[in-house]
Amino acid sequence: MTLDERAGIALTAARPRTANPGLLALGMDGFAGFMERLDQMRRALADLAEIGDATVVRGAARLAAQLDMVEPSITFIGQVKAGKTSLINAMAGWPGLLPSDVNPWTSVVTSIHLSPAWSTAAAGANFRFFDPQEWDRLIEKGGRMGEMASRAGAEEELEKVRRQVERMREKSKGRLGRRFELLLGQEHRYGTFDEELVERYVCLGDDFEEDEGEPFDMRGRFADITKAADLHVTHANVPFKLCLRDTPGVNDTFLMREQITIGAIRDSRLCVLVLSAHQALSSVDMALIRLISAVKAREVVIFVNRIDELPDPASQIAEIRESIRDTLKKHEGPADAPILFGSAVWGQHALEGTLSQMSEASRQALLAYARAEGATGDAPQAAMDGIWTLSGIPALYRALGERVAEGVGGEAIDRIARSVGNLARGVTAAQRSIGLAVAGGQAVTLDCAAISRDLDQIERRATALLETAFAAQRAEFYIRLERSHNNFLDRATAALIEHLERHGEGTVWSYEPTGLRLLLRSACQVFGKRIQDDARAILETAAAEVAATYRAAFGLTEALAIEPPEPPRLNPPVAIAQTIALDVKGTWWRRWWLRRKGYRSFAAEFNKMIREETSPILDELGHDHAEAIRTDLMRTLAGFLEEQREIVTALAEKAAPTARDLGAALGYQERAERLLAIENTVATMRQEAA
Repeated sequence: MTLDERAGIALTAARPRTANPGLLALGMDGFAGFMERLDQMRRALADLAEIGDATVVRGAARLAAQLDMVEPSITFIGQVKAGKTSLINAMAGWPGLLPSDVNPWTSVVTSIHLSPAWSTAAAGANFRFFDPQEWDRLIEKGGRMGEMASRAGAEEELEKVRRQVERMREKSKGRLGRRFELLLGQEHRYGTFDEELVERYVCLGDDFEEDEGEPFDMRGRFADITKAADLHVTHANVPFKLCLRDTPGVNDTFLMREQITIGAIRDSRLCVLVLSAHQALSSVDMALIRLISAVKAREVVIFVNRIDELPDPASQIAEIRESIRDTLKKHEGPADAPILFGSAVWGQHALEGTLSQMSEASRQALLAYARAEGATGDAPQAAMDGIWTLSGIPALYRALGERVAEGVGGEAIDRIARSVGNLARGVTAAQRSIGLAVAGGQAVTLDCAAISRDLDQIERRATALLETAFAAQRAEFYIRLERSHNNFLDRATAALIEHLERHGEGTVWSYEPTGLRLLLRSACQVFGKRIQDDARAILETAAAEVAATYRAAFGLTEALAIEPPEPPRLNPPVAIAQTIALDVKGTWWRRWWLRRKGYRSFAAEFNKMIREETSPILDELGHDHAEAIRTDLMRTLAGFLEEQREIVTALAEKAAPTARDLGAALGYQERAERLLAIENTVATMRQEAA
């Protein structure tokens, strides 16, 4: 029996609880509006299934399944020691779930998938390892930092990175032995988990004793090669599925963690930046500002943690908030993002009922803050509620609730509402045609093969138009990217020459790359808007052609509106945020500078180095970012047409009534009225949301 098998048997389905689980409901009212829309949509789908036949039931079930799959994802990024992980644990209702003392080498994105339940408990785990190509890039080139050092000719830094990589590799092989290479690209799954198992994959430990050839202490055994962890947790009081994603952060030795965090932000619609009240957005955190600058301001929430360590939180919060606003504005960050304050420590003590174990300094800060906020309470539960409120976690949940309702969650409901309306209208058209024909004693004859050919032609035309439009816009996008790149390089080189002419070669010069990022972000925005406009027009034409197919198939004379899907939301161009040589201010830059002699040598080598540094960003934007947009557009078009094909074809195949169908067909008027009511309900929902 392997060690993993023995560990799996040892795991129990323990149901971790907090002393005060009811606190988790406070703040969930921020999701009330979204939940109401979810419930309305579920009722509309149930009504649709109730009055429809097998075709409608299948369509309603498919849409209900899509509704159940809605799981807004929230990515947390933060400063070192800002308490980001402790905050996530408290929000998940499970203090201590994720280790908060992870080693800086750790590069794991941990996603906690919360599902509604009566209690908080483990419900499964999946751990994925780096694939061989990712590991080889780290070993051979030292990750992004090694590549930068190589391009810059920083031999000393490059050698340092190589030594650290080799040390990490040897330690990993020491932990895993012969299994090391075999594990790359694999994953481990568990039906349940506990904190000890989680630590094995996401928290590094350095001291291991040997027992029968295996490490006795399993803490961190797989952490070197673990890329992502998915923990499934049932959550008391969470109203719907929600994913809290903990990232490794930025500024690591190899910039591997930065790359992983960038990927996590790209996959989420909401981002929470966790700062420490002691060092809120200090100069060392420009990488964090770059990351959130690539995301829409309305999709960013800033949470200033650890106010329990401030002497007087109430009086200091205003000053900290103003400082953060100034820093964001100065560095082109999302200056309008909401800024919330709180303490994960207070939240944890409130959940666990361990206020007596709170440090005296934290207790005094809490009392002072409570007095200032008027949040004192005599009853034990009232006091606990007040502490939970002062922790800032309910306010954070409310802010996230608003953004889920108007962002990813609201868009998912709107997308399904369009499909519900189209399904109801299609069924109404078929029922009207069949019912009137049967009532008049006529047969309904439909050419299913012709309908299928018409839909195939619509799909071919729309796909070709979308491909042509995308190719044209991407060509323009490439031109804008290259123009922005060249303009930046020209300005930077000109600024370098001006510096040399004014100050000579003895004074070290630096140049801020913010201008390049602004230009690239602008190019991405123009590209995104134009391709969405093109796609919207193509989707509208396709919907009109489908409606014409309906009318022709069922012999309708009146207009029939089939609503097209909205073009998919564009992922943020977070590749812009990755660190480049100009961002790294250190001894290597001074040495690079002092090794050059002569203006021409400075200008030529600087231009070459920065071009090589920034070209990969352009390549990623022009290919990966653009290709992801194309894939989403094609998927949206194909999904819409497949949905319409399913409805039209299924209705056409059963349109010719038999004697058995007659009674149901003659009741078409009643069914039509109920279908119209569903259409009106869905339309009202969307108007209110808008």
